[in-house]
Amino acid sequence: MDKGRLEAFSDGVLAIIITIMVLELKVPHGDGWNVLVQQWPVFLSYVLSFVYVGIYWNNHHHFLHAAEKVNGGVLWANLHLLFWLSLMPVTTGWMGENHFGQKPVAVYGFVLLMCALAWLPLQYCLIAANGGKSSLLARALGGDWKGKAAVAMYLSGILLAFVAPWMSCVLYATVAAIWFIPDRRIESRIKQ
Repeated sequence: MDKGRLEAFSDGVLAIIITIMVLELKVPHGDGWNVLVQQWPVFLSYVLSFVYVGIYWNNHHHFLHAAEKVNGGVLWANLHLLFWLSLMPVTTGWMGENHFGQKPVAVYGFVLLMCALAWLPLQYCLIAANGGKSSLLARALGGDWKGKAAVAMYLSGILLAFVAPWMSCVLYATVAAIWFIPDRRIESRIKQ
């Protein structure tokens, strides 16, 4: 199967996710700085989620660039990832509107965790469809310390949300900072 349709569909879904998130930002009523300050939790949650969706889009692009073909398993694994990413606008809005309350922060972390876990079947299906363990993708990925660290930090963040939600948010932001730079392993393997 041609991977172009998968890329185009995924790009469209991710663009819609970002659009929905920005539409959740309400226009402040008033012209004072204090009106903007009241909106900081909503804006901050939007920025964090925008960065996350951007990270997934960027890494998805790099990953598919290294793949030569896709199959039905890849399509379903991709839909699984997109399902969890599509929940970002709801959890982002809930967390921001409730000023980073315990349950919204925990649920936000759960969605981040599920996005990270949904990446794994996509990764395995793409590797299998493109030559297995000897493929360019498999060689490029090697050990995935960032992925393992992210899962551990999300789990910690979910648990911490019931004690100190701000610490959870620091963990979520730390994972985003770790992944902000795209995964260069794939680019370097393609150049070789």
